[in-house]
Amino acid sequence: MLGPVILAASRSDKMRRFISAAPGTKQVVDRFIAGESVDQVVPIVEDAADKGLEVTLDVVGEDITTPAQAEAARDAYLELVERLKVLDLGPRAEMSVKLSMFGQALENGHELALANVRPVVEAAAAIGTTVTLDAEDHTTLDSMFAIHEELRKDFPQTGCVIQSYLFRTEDDARRLAAAGSRVRIVKGAYKEPASVAHQDKAEIDKAYVRITRILMEGEGYPMIGSHDPRLIAIAQELGRQSGRKLDEYEFQMLYGIRSDEHIRLAAEGHRMRVYTAYGTDWYGYFMRRLAEKPANLLFFGRSILTKG
Repeated sequence: MLGPVILAASRSDKMRRFISAAPGTKQVVDRFIAGESVDQVVPIVEDAADKGLEVTLDVVGEDITTPAQAEAARDAYLELVERLKVLDLGPRAEMSVKLSMFGQALENGHELALANVRPVVEAAAAIGTTVTLDAEDHTTLDSMFAIHEELRKDFPQTGCVIQSYLFRTEDDARRLAAAGSRVRIVKGAYKEPASVAHQDKAEIDKAYVRITRILMEGEGYPMIGSHDPRLIAIAQELGRQSGRKLDEYEFQMLYGIRSDEHIRLAAEGHRMRVYTAYGTDWYGYFMRRLAEKPANLLFFGRSILTKG
């Protein structure tokens, strides 16, 4: 299977240099990354709002090695909040953050990440929006959930992400599916060992359905992160069975993937949010998008072969 190989490559400096220099890379990166700066991403938020869509914005970058870099990541999000405030786009755009960007892997990383993310969550709340904490590899999750719990004491709308390929996630979903919670369910896009995660796609999908049912039957707000037509249809049916109105859960899809489906779901009355990444440190995010779907890798390969 190519997925694990690509995920391993996402950690390789040699592959980073090779991919970055490949002549077809920019064409494919531009498909998944909305731009490098706030100025480039704001028109995309405005266009999405005009189409009845919402967005969640992710400033890409995970290779944080110093506290100063973590503070710079915090400041990048604060700049984003300020731009959304000026343009009155807060209600249409939330933010997704990876705690690794805020220093989680550094010395005293848990406390550092919490200290850096709190002002972003506070600023987001002040303009009528919120923040969702993205899930990363399984070794970071206890810290992420603890930070999520701490932030929710003052900002109960703070969301978090759970991943269906991890064995632990059904228990996490039961704990999180409480009144006022916001939980995004995704399949998972990190290379995880068989001791903690399903390796077979069919088992991951089955777990996704079980977890979606737990969230739909709970008291929180489920956010269905998937491009899979079958899982989307199942989520809609589970929503109906649970007596949920269309605005009592939402779908989320990545910028640049199945854009027509974004519009279709919104036209049906669903809340549809587009996960929109931007920034200069795109490599890790880009490689996970290639690993998630073979068609993305084929598209990349064709782009390299037709450039030069």
